Formats: sequence, structure tokens, C-alpha cells
Amino acid sequence: MRRAAAVVVLFMLGIGGQFALNATRPVDSPMAAEGALAAIGGFRSLAAEVVWFRADRLQREGRYVELAQLASTLTFLEPHTPEVWSFAAWNLAYNVSVMMPTEADRWRWVLASLKLLRDEGLALNPSEPELYREIAWLFEIKIGGNLDTAAPLYRARWREIVEDVRARGAWKELGMDPGTMAEIEREYGFSDWTDPLLSAVYWARLGLAAATEKLDRAFLSEIMKQSLTILSRTSKPAPGPRLGPAGAGDAAGKML
Repeated sequence: MRRAAAVVVLFMLGIGGQFALNATRPVDSPMAAEGALAAIGGFRSLAAEVVWFRADRLQREGRYVELAQLASTLTFLEPHTPEVWSFAAWNLAYNVSVMMPTEADRWRWVLASLKLLRDEGLALNPSEPELYREIAWLFEIKIGGNLDTAAPLYRARWREIVEDVRARGAWKELGMDPGTMAEIEREYGFSDWTDPLLSAVYWARLGLAAATEKLDRAFLSEIMKQSLTILSRTSKPAPGPRLGPAGAGDAAGKML
């Protein structure tokens, strides 16, 4: 019986892993994922247990690239568990990235972490404050801070992305709402959206709107406080909005 269960689990993991590798269209993925999960049925929790066990072992052994591949299966099996997305994204941004030989390669993994949280995790869990917190933390510490020696390049690449989006008025590509951005500009006096710290404020603010637990609210508030404090020291408040062309919020397209 145990052997039969193991065979079924491995079969389901194969399906999950293949699905995770082939899911390249964020708009269609949530519906397709739900259908595939329904097909797995009662074996889903058993498969997830096996994957978590394997993930823990890879983590302890420092086999982060393999862990990144396995994390795709975890997000497939437990798409509505925010810890899964946080775990997968953290590994990409903080473990896999630092193993890369060049700063440009590091940035690709950091950006992949951001996309995983923003474009996939939030699409399936739009009310989970943990995901907003992880995105805000990524902008504050990994991209906006100086703990990573490649951080200056991260900020340069992010500036290029934002300048391109602003020029086209396509803020939806970054999952950002111009109305909320304008509110932040009016309330805090900062409007340089090429600065990742302002993005940290943006995502922490959205997280606060979704958070009900005291600990979540405290963490998100601290991210906002720290980011705004640094902005007050390093940036000059701008007199007017810098959101780009009018109607920026109406622009659609695939997220960067």
C-alpha cells in the first residue's frame, strides 16, 4: 500500500512539475491551475508533504537551484498558501541570485522573485498581506538597500523599467494603480517612482489595507516607516506628480 501511494505521489509531482514549467501565461494560469488541482484530488496533501520534506532537505544542504525547481511544484500544489510563495520567492532573490557569476545574472533572479510574488502569487491570493509584505521587503532591502553588492545595478535596472513604463503610461504592467500612487504622492510628498523605496511604500500600503492581524500591520507599518525615513534623507520631495501621460491606469499589457 505504501509503495502504491509513493508511485501515485511521484506521478502527481511529475504532473505538477511539468505544469509549473509550462505555465508561461499569467492571465490564464490561475484557472488552469485550479483545474489541474481538481484532477489531483485527495492526493494533493500527500504530494505536498513529500515535496515539503524534500524542500527542507535541499534547503539544509544548500542546493538552492534544485530547490527553486521544486518550489514551482509547491506553488502548484498549494497555490492558496501564502507561505509557499514567500518561500519560493525568498529562495530566488536571496539564495539563488547570489550564486550567479555576474550582477546582471543576479538581477534576473531578483526580478524573477518579484514577478513570482506580484504576477502569480497575488493573482491567486489578492487579500494575503504576507505577499504584499514580501514584495515591499524586496523593494526596501534587496533592491533599495545596500546589503547586496549588486544593489546599485538592481536600482539602475529598476529605474530603466519604470522610466519605460512611465513613458508609455502603462503602470498596469507593474501591477500598480495610478490612483493609489497619486494618493501616496499627495500624502508623503515623494513622486520619484524610479526609486525602489517608493515602491516599498506602495506595496506596504496595499498590504496594510488587507491586513487584519496585529503582527502583519506592525511589520508593514515598519517597512513604510523605514522607507519613508530613508527617502526623506536621500530624495527631494517633488512639487508635482510624475506618473506620466494622462490615463496611465488604462494601459494594459503583460507585466514586466
